[in-house]
Amino acid sequence: MPLKVAILTCSDRCARGEARDESGQALYAAIRSRGADIVAYEIVPDNAETIAARLREMTDMGANVILTTGGTGIALTDVTPEATRQVIEREAPGIAEAMRAASLASTPHAMLSRAVAGTRGRTLIVNLPGSPKGAWECLEVVSPVLEHAVELLAGPVADESHRPPPDWKTPKP
Repeated sequence: MPLKVAILTCSDRCARGEARDESGQALYAAIRSRGADIVAYEIVPDNAETIAARLREMTDMGANVILTTGGTGIALTDVTPEATRQVIEREAPGIAEAMRAASLASTPHAMLSRAVAGTRGRTLIVNLPGSPKGAWECLEVVSPVLEHAVELLAGPVADESHRPPPDWKTPKP
C-alpha cells in the first residue's frame, strides 16, 4: 500500500516567517526520496488547538502517515505531544520508545523528548524532533515499520500472517 504522508511543522518562529523550516524540509526531501506521496506540508504555530485541528484535517483528507516535527521537548511552548494525544485513539508507545533509545546514542538530550505516536482511524501519527538532524535520524528509526503499519491500519487483517491457523484453539488454563 503506498504511503500518503503529511508533514506538519510545529513552530512559532517558522509560522511567523522568522526562521526557515529546516526540519520539515529535511523530512520532505527524505520522504520524497523514498517514493512516498506527500499529500500535505504545513507550518503551524505552537498552539495545541491549532495543531490538533490540523492533525484531524490531515487524517480526514486521507493521509495514512502524519509526521510532525517540533514542539516535543520540555519548553513551556512545546505542546505537540498534548495536541497529538487529543487526536489519537490508540497510542503506539514502541515507536516513541525506539526513537528515544536510538537518539540517546547521539545526544543525552533525547531524554528530554516527550514525543508520542499513535493512530487515528487508519492514520499513523508520529511526533519527530524539531532539529533537522533529529527529525531525519528518528525518521530513519521508524521508516522500516511505516509500510507495515499502514497495511495493518488499512483493514481488519491486511496480512494473512496475522490470522490464526484454521485448527487454532484457545489454550485452556
